[in-house]
Amino acid sequence: MTGSDFRRYVIVGNGFAGTTAAEQLRKHDPACEITLFGDEPYPLYNRISLPPMLRKQIPEAKVMIRNVTWHEEHRIDLRLRTRVERVIPHERVVEADGRRYPYDALLIATGGRPNPIGKPGADGAANLFPFQYLDDTRAISEQIDRSRAAVAIGGSFIAYELAEAFASRGMETHWLMRGPRGLHRIIDEEAGALLHEAAAADGVHMHYGEEVVELVRSNGVVTKVKTTQGAEIAAECYAYGFGLAMNTEICDGTDIETSSNGILCDDHLETNVKGIFAAGDVADFYDPILEIRYRMGTWNNAGAHGKVAAQNMMGGSEKYHDVPEYSSLLFKGQTITQFGLGTDLRRDLEIRRKIDRDKKWYRALFFWEDRLVGGLMLGKGNRAGKRKYVEAIKSKQRFPKPEWEAMLDWTA
Repeated sequence: MTGSDFRRYVIVGNGFAGTTAAEQLRKHDPACEITLFGDEPYPLYNRISLPPMLRKQIPEAKVMIRNVTWHEEHRIDLRLRTRVERVIPHERVVEADGRRYPYDALLIATGGRPNPIGKPGADGAANLFPFQYLDDTRAISEQIDRSRAAVAIGGSFIAYELAEAFASRGMETHWLMRGPRGLHRIIDEEAGALLHEAAAADGVHMHYGEEVVELVRSNGVVTKVKTTQGAEIAAECYAYGFGLAMNTEICDGTDIETSSNGILCDDHLETNVKGIFAAGDVADFYDPILEIRYRMGTWNNAGAHGKVAAQNMMGGSEKYHDVPEYSSLLFKGQTITQFGLGTDLRRDLEIRRKIDRDKKWYRALFFWEDRLVGGLMLGKGNRAGKRKYVEAIKSKQRFPKPEWEAMLDWTA
């Protein structure tokens, strides 16, 4: 404590994790002082609503979750367009805009920034975009309005969402990736075939095993992309998704431990420096249920992190205990649902699969040391049993191998 009769909390990052933490702190500690920093010009908005906004299925107003007035009513000192330059743990202060902000507990929820495309012709191209922020969404949408064809680059969910948006708005759409299938880090060849069918049914031209060699420009605008296999794809709109680089620079010069994957923290989301926590995309945390350290970039996970971090910033001892989940449409004809661990996070998982080609259903369960630790489902109407699977993961129950096949048919 600082000697004052109230606690001071500083939160760096006003995304879902940071804003949720601020809300919980105010709810449980009416007297506390909360300072919330965000480097964008906007209060909290819903990142999972950006793809439907890009598809013009919802207006921008539906994307916004909080406004400045909400922060004022909750006595949260919101500092937008402000980058925290330095943390000084031994003094328990952060520095921003030439000012010092003391804290009793600090939460770092800085998320990540898009990895650059890093190819000749990319830098400064007027019609080449990442897809992470509200401003990106606006810029891409405006470019679509004046374009006939578009190229989505990368094998990630971000690239998929771009390809889906391009196709939904009537563009000649190309999806270009160096991997053997879309989302190849989480789905196998059989599931990839179902994704291919869904993309093709929406008119998307799929380009596998292709990497960008050069973005050909004229007057600052990309006119075509050249690939490793000699293809040349002309379009007016280009966007990409190559994952995120975590914003850990705030930890530079401190004792806060980081990894190539984010800011290291325990199952209470506390870093190695007492009183400093991490949450959301940037947190490289230990999960006591799945018994593995990983980083999770889903919206639900960010909200869950915010709640846990807030409790522990107030002196609690709550462990993260949620099973990460993600669900999405895959173009018009498919859906995907994943939960728990997958082969992208552990290579030593044992797998059981079930495929119904007529229904276009796919189901895979992942096991580790006879425990169910994750699953993946494709297909409309193929989500039955998900809640039972998640509860089985949380229970850490062990299942004999002869039962694994039958577990694929769980529906309760």
